[in-house]
Amino acid sequence: MEVRLQAQEDEITLLKSSLADALRKLRIHDQQMLLLKQHLIAVNPGAARSLNQVCCADGLSRSCRQSVSSQDGLCHPASSQVANSTGEENGHSHTPKVPSPRQRPSCQDRATQTELTLQGLDSGQERVPLALTRAVQSLSLEDALPEGMSVAQESLSTLEEGDLEEEDEEDEEQEERAGGGGGGRMKDSSWSPGVEEAIQPTRLIRRVGAEAQDHNGASEDPAGSAPQTPSSGSPAPPKDQCHSPLSPILEDGKKPLIRRNSERQMRETPDRTKQRLGKKAASSANLLARSPSLESRAKDLISSSGSQGSSRGRTTQGQSIKMFLRGRPITMYIPSNIQNYEELKMDLPAEKLELDWVYGYRGRDCRANLYLLPSGEAVYFIACVVVLYHLSQRTQRHYRKHTDCVRCLAIHPDKIRVASGQTAGVDKDGKPLQPFVHIWDSGTLATLQTIGLGTFERGVSSVAFSQSDSGASLCVVDESNEHMLSVWDWAKGIKQAEVKSTNEAVLAVEFNPGDSSNIITSGKSHVHFWTLSGGALTKKQGIFGKYKKPKFILCFVFSLTGDVLTGDSEGNILTWGKSRADTKTLGKGAKETFQIMRQTRAHEGSVFTLYVLQGGALLSGGGKDRKIIRWSADLAPERECEIPEQFGAVRTIADVDGEELLVGTTRNAILRGTFSDGFVAIVQGHVDEMWGLATHPSQNVFLTCGNDKQLCLWNAEEHSLDWSTTLEESGLCADFCPSGTVVSVGLNTGRWLVLDLRTRELVSDLTDGNEQLSVMRYSPDGSYLAVGSHDNFIYIYGVSESGRRYTRFGKCTGHSSFITHLDWSKDGKYIMSNSGDYEILYWDVAGGCKLLRNRYESKDREWASYTCVLGFHVMGVWLEGSDGTDINALCRSHNERMVAMADDFCKVHLFQYPCPKPKAPSHKYEGHGSHVTNVGFTSSDSHLLSLGGKDTCILQWRVTGGASGPGGWGREHQAPAFTASASASASASASASASSTSTNSPEPGM
Repeated sequence: MEVRLQAQEDEITLLKSSLADALRKLRIHDQQMLLLKQHLIAVNPGAARSLNQVCCADGLSRSCRQSVSSQDGLCHPASSQVANSTGEENGHSHTPKVPSPRQRPSCQDRATQTELTLQGLDSGQERVPLALTRAVQSLSLEDALPEGMSVAQESLSTLEEGDLEEEDEEDEEQEERAGGGGGGRMKDSSWSPGVEEAIQPTRLIRRVGAEAQDHNGASEDPAGSAPQTPSSGSPAPPKDQCHSPLSPILEDGKKPLIRRNSERQMRETPDRTKQRLGKKAASSANLLARSPSLESRAKDLISSSGSQGSSRGRTTQGQSIKMFLRGRPITMYIPSNIQNYEELKMDLPAEKLELDWVYGYRGRDCRANLYLLPSGEAVYFIACVVVLYHLSQRTQRHYRKHTDCVRCLAIHPDKIRVASGQTAGVDKDGKPLQPFVHIWDSGTLATLQTIGLGTFERGVSSVAFSQSDSGASLCVVDESNEHMLSVWDWAKGIKQAEVKSTNEAVLAVEFNPGDSSNIITSGKSHVHFWTLSGGALTKKQGIFGKYKKPKFILCFVFSLTGDVLTGDSEGNILTWGKSRADTKTLGKGAKETFQIMRQTRAHEGSVFTLYVLQGGALLSGGGKDRKIIRWSADLAPERECEIPEQFGAVRTIADVDGEELLVGTTRNAILRGTFSDGFVAIVQGHVDEMWGLATHPSQNVFLTCGNDKQLCLWNAEEHSLDWSTTLEESGLCADFCPSGTVVSVGLNTGRWLVLDLRTRELVSDLTDGNEQLSVMRYSPDGSYLAVGSHDNFIYIYGVSESGRRYTRFGKCTGHSSFITHLDWSKDGKYIMSNSGDYEILYWDVAGGCKLLRNRYESKDREWASYTCVLGFHVMGVWLEGSDGTDINALCRSHNERMVAMADDFCKVHLFQYPCPKPKAPSHKYEGHGSHVTNVGFTSSDSHLLSLGGKDTCILQWRVTGGASGPGGWGREHQAPAFTASASASASASASASASSTSTNSPEPGM
């Protein structure tokens, strides 16, 4: 429906434009008719009165209603016609006979008829019919044209005149006034009114194309060929018909009157004529480009605008392509080295990506998500990836079968098989996807079973394997309103039981290690004890009795004696036991209950995690106090230590060897250490949305910043965090100086900092505006720094002393929305920028930060980097139907062979570069669980970095395949050469895997 409405709107717009054209041309006709009458009077004063009269059959004269011919738009008598009998072809004039009314051919009248009166006539002069006073030749359109010009050529001239600038029109009007003064001087003693073609608004565009074809065809005919009419392939109309109403009027053997503007037509070359027609065609094509129903019209128009063999979309200045985002047209000019745009073939890039490393851990809002396998690998997750990190070898493997963020983990009793549940998520159209649980082999990374498709709602919050029956059952709690609790025979994929748990949040679930028919859940203000019997689950609530009921029961474990120990938000460890039925108080129907047997004060603030060691000792992790306390079997404290504040609170604990521990924290870090030696971070990450990414110009290091106010420098080779520092405000963008010694960081308040990379000391602290900064970019030689802001300006600074001194150079003003991306030219003199309203602007920085009005001049400029999401070279990255915000960032490789794109649908795309055609193919890679905010290649193009938004994940991709050397179109190469080379490289890599693989362990089936 929206498409039809849009098409109708475009049709209406076209008709309005055509109607405006018609009205304008009618006004020109009125002026020219007036001048024509004045000159007729000047030539033959006796004919003044006869202009409003016709000769009747009885010899009497009567006023005649005038009509406008449908062929030329001029006014003619409705009841009479003057026969055409000129002998212009042989240069002689014949005196025609006046035909009788029965001999006069009929002529179709226009719907609107008006009485024409002449101004400036002598009112006292006797009115004499023109036909009775002198011999008058018939009016013929062919005769009125300059010698050697056809009707089709005249139509082209008419269209060209309509596109003249206002100054030319004013000059013409002045000349007309001078010539129409009744005896004024005329250039070369010649004059003739402009003959306009008839206006048919609904078919205006088609006729332009047809006339252009006829005009081109006529120019190729021999000199003696007959002139062609506007109707393609039709002969010239007979001269005894009224289709050509105007011819030069001969008087006493004088030369016929010629069009006054014929000199200008003769001065104009055929190339200029075609150029003006091209402008007219391109303007109409722009109007029609959005309407599918008018597509054929636009194609006809464009194809007729240039010489034979020219590509579609060619304008008067060169070729251009237009795309639309949210209805806004964006024009992109085709570089000169592309000769045949339509013949370009977009292929997949020869390079591919393999997931090399995952930075980060999800501890801020997930529990029980860190385990140690017998293989020496720690298992945890972030985004859509389950990571297996080998502690001693410092390598990673990745399980990547999930389609959205992983929320929970469980380890089978055999310590090999793993269950992982995910959230539902949504697809690109906003439709919810189905959550599920994967059971997979940690050795081979092969998926063994998938359960819950179509059963779980919103997501899976907790999973647990049974213990006593060798892990045959799996318990799952989803995130629906009722938090459905279900038990599965996971090997067969059969659901054994399901029940509504509670409307409150459920934070943990576990089977009783000694009895697989007993299940416990805990969460907000509750502990529930479940019994599975006969395919049904029955519930008993834990009774707090005299103890204060905490707001949350955050975790629980089973002691070696079978008691249940819970940690709550009050900082207590509660010991639960089964008590006999109180028959004295409750009567004979009373049943056994679960009550608190003991309360132990453990932490200040919440108890986030509990872990039972092999000897029966208990470990507890605190929230507010960030402490890890070791308790004896009878809950006597033995040892404790405190986690550094920078890592946050303790989220979960895993035992390494009885002494060494792994600790997951709420600030997305994994620590390794002991009570005596303390803890160091082996995994770190951001804790909030990231946007800023910068790669070092010569080293394999990169810098990230985000809303968590953390500025982090990462080593891509060592897969480690070199250093991090805390900013006063959120960091949103960054860039390295080409010298590599300093880095600039833009904040969300308009403030930006420059830091020394080695010492981390502050070099410069400046502010531009009071809105957030979106992009920082140094020029290739490091002499300028461009700062793009949300206040619509680009601030330019001169840089000296290897990036340690900054002076304001200028400000680029012209964008109507906030700056999103910008790039420098290779010579460091120009900037290309994008804005929030999908503008592409070019700036002459060296010339004083001037806006380049003619964007066509920048089509061949070479850019040092390519991060602008709008531009000819990256037009193919946009999917059909994109709304303008679907692409967050892109980056061209340094060898100019590929371009990586970050989209709003959790994917990273790899295209060949350039990719200027719509629907360009790409390799797609999944792993992020949120919108991908930024991408960037390392200095050697060996790796690609991608940042997740809400998933706080950094993925490092290894670039594989491809050939060495620069890619893209060289200055001397043309499009066909590029197509051939790209096709060859694509076929050479056809046998490679289409999807990325994990480090050191290719994933089966990927």
